[in-house]
Amino acid sequence: MKYGAAFFKLVLHFFLPRTCFACGCDLSWNANEPLCAECLSRLDAPGPHICKRCGAMLKYGGAHCFACRGSKERKYKCRVIRSAFKFNTSSRALVHALKYSRADYLAKYMGAQMAVRYKNYPELAEAEVVMPVPLFPKRNRTRGYNQSELLAENFAPLVGLPLDSKSLVRIKNTISQTTLGRVGRLANMKGAFAYQNQEPIKGKTVLLIDDVATTGATLEGCAEALKAAGAKKVMAYTFARE
Repeated sequence: MKYGAAFFKLVLHFFLPRTCFACGCDLSWNANEPLCAECLSRLDAPGPHICKRCGAMLKYGGAHCFACRGSKERKYKCRVIRSAFKFNTSSRALVHALKYSRADYLAKYMGAQMAVRYKNYPELAEAEVVMPVPLFPKRNRTRGYNQSELLAENFAPLVGLPLDSKSLVRIKNTISQTTLGRVGRLANMKGAFAYQNQEPIKGKTVLLIDDVATTGATLEGCAEALKAAGAKKVMAYTFARE
């Protein structure tokens, strides 16, 4: 860092001290991370055992979670879901700040962290194009940006994949998923998305990007639209996994 830039950063920190997004403790003026060392150490990868399809953490091991077990696995349009981190106090603080507190600058850090951990999932290596999970236009305007699109914009160049943030759109203003169970979430996302692009997607493998995977219902809704448009395979990669 050049002397002038360092001095400016020091002065700025004096008047607007930076704090850890998770615990609120003071950060050093020259800290490069948005979390303190202790909270940063809690950014753990999912596991040690995860579902082979949806990436859900398995308490007792095995290949699949209950929802994906056996023949049910073949019914899902989104074939693989993986995540960079567990959804805990540290990752949740970053996601919520990005999503609800207009901390859009966090997307650069979070997208870069996703890119670093992407190499840990060779099952995602066949992806040919990155697409963020879209927001309904009204919600996008209210929030000011789509957090998944910001993550995808920062992630895709770092892993050498093209980004398409326009073709997949949300055509249904769905209700909040927070109070719904798995079945309700899947029903809520049915028909919520569409592929709107004259350029064919037939034969391509798509990697969806989102902030958090919970039941995978949103990702499944996206995958349904992409498969209907001719996508060969749809996979997903999120910042965190509940």
